[in-house]
Amino acid sequence: MKKTLISALTTALVVGAASTTFAASNPFSDVPADHWAYDAVAQLAADGVIEGYGDTTFQGDKNITRYEMAQMVAKAMAKTDVSAADKAMIDKLAAEFADELNNLGVRVSNLEKHADMVKWNGQARYTYSSRRVQDANKDDTDRSNKDELLFRLEPTAEVNDHWSVKARLDAKTYMDSDDGSSKDDDEVTLARAYAQGDYKNFQVQLGKFGFYTPEQGLVWDNELSGAKLTFGNDLKASLYAGRIDLSDSKAVGTYKTTDTGYDKNDTANLQGITLQYDNAAKSKLSGGAAYYHVNSDAFKTLEDQSVNGLNDKSGKMVGVSYANDDNEDTADIWSVNAAYKFDRSSKLSAAYAQNTKADNLDKSWQAFYNYKGAQAANKGSWGAYAGYRYLGTFASIFGTQDAQTVGAKGWEIGADYTPFKNVVASAKYFSGEGIESGRDADTLWGRLDFKF
Repeated sequence: MKKTLISALTTALVVGAASTTFAASNPFSDVPADHWAYDAVAQLAADGVIEGYGDTTFQGDKNITRYEMAQMVAKAMAKTDVSAADKAMIDKLAAEFADELNNLGVRVSNLEKHADMVKWNGQARYTYSSRRVQDANKDDTDRSNKDELLFRLEPTAEVNDHWSVKARLDAKTYMDSDDGSSKDDDEVTLARAYAQGDYKNFQVQLGKFGFYTPEQGLVWDNELSGAKLTFGNDLKASLYAGRIDLSDSKAVGTYKTTDTGYDKNDTANLQGITLQYDNAAKSKLSGGAAYYHVNSDAFKTLEDQSVNGLNDKSGKMVGVSYANDDNEDTADIWSVNAAYKFDRSSKLSAAYAQNTKADNLDKSWQAFYNYKGAQAANKGSWGAYAGYRYLGTFASIFGTQDAQTVGAKGWEIGADYTPFKNVVASAKYFSGEGIESGRDADTLWGRLDFKF
């Protein structure tokens, strides 16, 4: 490690010095007033975070030990007038230098001894979507609009040095009519509730938690009730086991109101494993592979029904079934993904998935180019992306559906922007068609998110 002027500036950011007006005098003879780091170094010295040498020099290029860096972190930890973002940076540095800080008599586990044991995060967001799809005869277009208002609370309760309990409470209302009623019922749900244990190179989650796997929303973007174990650092392996509610999945959810359709008793059992490599400091390339085994009688009920089915001119349902064998009740899905970061601003990513038990709509893939990205804490930050998505209904059982829906293929573009701190605006547009039906489809999607 080098005690360069860059590292000094990093510490300046941590303690909030870089966001203040500097008026302190610089005590170091080897940091001239016209140096680009002069203000930061002077302020840090005034705050007592850094100290020079007895000869009045700073010696910014001199190698320092982890112990010396820990001393700087300890002084940053002692500051109380820091923002939430700066506090998070301090915690990361404290975790990195935990052993050295303990030797200094600083208990990392007691960083928040004066704070409440329960933290509350949340958001209020408005989402609008307008979907246009050709009708069955392809001579007209059906249009459907949706206005959703969501209020979300996410409490975190610290249990001890390693364990915490987390939850997510969602309250939704749909603004299609003045009284709030619509085809979608207003609802308040406990979306997540789980315990999480964090250890060095190991994490465990038990309960109902977020299920968003490394394919970037290609296969799963929902919740899983069960357990997740994650091992490793740069190369991470995750094991999943639990139950997953399929009622909102495009794969079976369309038929839950029919006599032979989805039954709540058909909630699926799932086991899975993911292996993912990501080390931005050493490699611009990241990627991995995954396998998921899903079992449910709900798959068998699809043999005599139509996925995303259409009524032809005679009124008969047409479409595709899950498998040619009407006794098939499993889904075996494997996937691969890769990403390449050109620099800090741009990234190219792709993913592919296949369900080897399905005979129809059994493949999904997507490719995206991302440039930057809006950060809620950074006013004025923004990002944009463009990509192509092919979401086979039985491979993307719970794929991400914002602008695009499962069962469709086409191009998608989007952008996000932070006009004010903790306020993020997003917009997406999809243009494509149904994979089996060939119907043209496009969607305009927008969201305004207030985070707290």
